[in-house]
Amino acid sequence: MSYVSTTAMRAVPDSTPEERAAQGRQARRHAPRSQHAAYRPPPDRPDPLTILEAQSSARVAELVPIRYSRMSESPFRFYRGAAAIMASDLAGTPDSGITVQLCGDAHLLNFRLLASPERRLMFDINDFDETLPGPWEWDVKRLAASLVIAARANGFDDSERARIVGSGVRAYREAMRGFAGMGNLDVWYARIDAEGLQDLTSSQLNERGRQKLAGAMAKARTRDTLQAFGKLTELVGGQPRIKADPPLLVPIADLLPDVERSTVEEHLRRLLARYGQTMSSDRRALLEDYRLADTARKVVGVGSVGTRCWILLLLGRDGRDPLFLQAKEADVSVLAEHVGASRYRNQGERVVAGQRLMQATSDTFLGWEKLEGMDGKQRDFYIRQLRDWKGIAMPETMPPGQLTAFGEVCGITLARAHARSGDRIAIASYLGRGETFDRALVSFAEAYADQNERDYQALVEAVRSGRLPARELSAA
Repeated sequence: MSYVSTTAMRAVPDSTPEERAAQGRQARRHAPRSQHAAYRPPPDRPDPLTILEAQSSARVAELVPIRYSRMSESPFRFYRGAAAIMASDLAGTPDSGITVQLCGDAHLLNFRLLASPERRLMFDINDFDETLPGPWEWDVKRLAASLVIAARANGFDDSERARIVGSGVRAYREAMRGFAGMGNLDVWYARIDAEGLQDLTSSQLNERGRQKLAGAMAKARTRDTLQAFGKLTELVGGQPRIKADPPLLVPIADLLPDVERSTVEEHLRRLLARYGQTMSSDRRALLEDYRLADTARKVVGVGSVGTRCWILLLLGRDGRDPLFLQAKEADVSVLAEHVGASRYRNQGERVVAGQRLMQATSDTFLGWEKLEGMDGKQRDFYIRQLRDWKGIAMPETMPPGQLTAFGEVCGITLARAHARSGDRIAIASYLGRGETFDRALVSFAEAYADQNERDYQALVEAVRSGRLPARELSAA
């Protein structure tokens, strides 16, 4: 069963590599690798819809129907919003007792192209809302199940799905073995940039696939602050203002009357000033060269819909020098009930600390702070750029070879993130050289995809019956 810990399991500094490897082999005794194959819901499994309703009770009520609508569009969209459900299920599965910093929501769409502060296009994990220390297997299982769910949506047969999942898990295992043989600094400096991504996927992609990847990377470089500025703003009285697109994007001027708006705007200005203290001094100096021009409430993602999220339009040198920041509410991780509470009192700091630990390179403006809401309550937030060379995969357009290549690079990326925070030698030793764990996760992923489809159908029925409200909108 799950190993409960609030800190990642790191190697004792004076432990030898041989001792750490022995620890990994020893872990096979209480959690044999073949046992990871099974997933059977227990008779007392919590109602998945009750878990969703509990989350929604703390969110903006008028936005909750959008969340249910988006989750009811497909099994994969449901899965994207069901991290809390899967965390509850994973808590009853075997694990090795070796912990790492978890992403907590490592499905395949949370791996993407993004920019480093040095203006290099990188491939990395992107979403850390649920990050906490916990069993490394949980992230791998969430990734594996997402590959099956995406492959089923594409109509791939059993053998194609098995090959896709097996390849992704094997990539994780072999990459972890590689990191186990590296020095600490080499692991810390490891990253996948655009050229590395092309090299890693070249053997799996045909000429058309390689062209699509090159096109996706070129497109990602255009999705930056200037592109967002052109898309999301308009001139009002000669000044740039955020355009309304209710209910998905609502400028503060449309959301609140004048007196309340002034109060919230002042809170947001204070947030900007205070959150700069969570950044390095050079980045804080850069932030201080901007002024707040406008704000709006934004609906984001699938699982995050209903959490409080502001986008902040800042201007620098003049009205053509924009910076968009996103201040997103950070609640308690869905993992906390199962692995223990975070060491950080501010949930925004929890997110930022996990992101900085797991990502090879993090956003220039990443930080955290508290913010008093329209209801007078203090809530935790983390802040980052709204868009900076954003490139998101489209698995529904991928043939089997492309999804296989994408799964492999996700597996390698996840292994690198885990190797930074946990005992990479013990994990590699536990996994071993053979395919026992790979085959086990192929079985687990299929079984959990079945469970996800049952839960998805329960949501669809709940929406149809009126138990859960849904508001039809275009896909996010």
